[in-house]
Amino acid sequence: MRIDQKSPFRLQPLDKTFGMVVRDIDVRSLDDTAFAELYQAWLDYALLIIPAQHLSDSEQQAFAERFGKLVEGLEAIEISNVLPNGQLRDAPDDDMMKIIRGNMHWHQDNTYMPLQAKGAVFSAKRVPSSKGDTAFADMRAAYDALDDGTKALIAKLSAHHSLAHSQAELGEETKAGDSEYIGYGLDVAEVPLRPLVKIHSETGRKALAVGRHAYGIPGMTDADSSALINRLLQFAVADESCVYQHGWTAGDVVVWDNRCLMHRACDWDYSEPRVMLHSRIAGDPVSEAAL
Repeated sequence: MRIDQKSPFRLQPLDKTFGMVVRDIDVRSLDDTAFAELYQAWLDYALLIIPAQHLSDSEQQAFAERFGKLVEGLEAIEISNVLPNGQLRDAPDDDMMKIIRGNMHWHQDNTYMPLQAKGAVFSAKRVPSSKGDTAFADMRAAYDALDDGTKALIAKLSAHHSLAHSQAELGEETKAGDSEYIGYGLDVAEVPLRPLVKIHSETGRKALAVGRHAYGIPGMTDADSSALINRLLQFAVADESCVYQHGWTAGDVVVWDNRCLMHRACDWDYSEPRVMLHSRIAGDPVSEAAL
């Protein structure tokens, strides 16, 4: 379907509670009116899948900047198992692979930073022959499906969020010194505290806000906090209609709303290269700041 008769692109809904495939579009050439329609579709459906774009790094950055200011240092970075010299990463203590493996667990970007990310533009440069998908989960639908008792329980609860904590929980701590990983998110001075229920700043919809970085709900024991967070996390991904797993083709571009979706990387055969380009959209300091 099209947004209206004059729309320069075509939208095909996923068979899910969220997500649209955008057809007949070149994101490089959208005028302001067309981009405004695309942005509204993004707000409505939270996930846009745009095949066959084959963007250069600078083209992706320019497209991502239309959604908002980008996170410094993450304007257009490769997330990859390929070393700068072209060889594949295979060392068991490779810190970049530790972060990649950590991101194979459900999460939202930058919840461990003072300012949560607004969203991301992600594209495929090189993909393995099989697997290596990215999965997404609709946290709006997850919240809506909660029973009234659980909604009342979590209405005023918050959790701490830490990348260092979540990596340690998985046994994937990066090296304390001389690490290839830039350290982003591992040296946060004050661990952010974020509500378990997030209200979207532009749509007003409520979403469940848990993921691998969440822990330590104030007022609860560690055991009770972990049990509640894990229960909510498992509930959020239990309904197949609320989860979509994207199988990549080189040239695909995906734009997701980090304020209401979780995501995770899926594993693949590390003897094959997988090179993705990530542009992270910074959150609004008014609505995305930690408590």
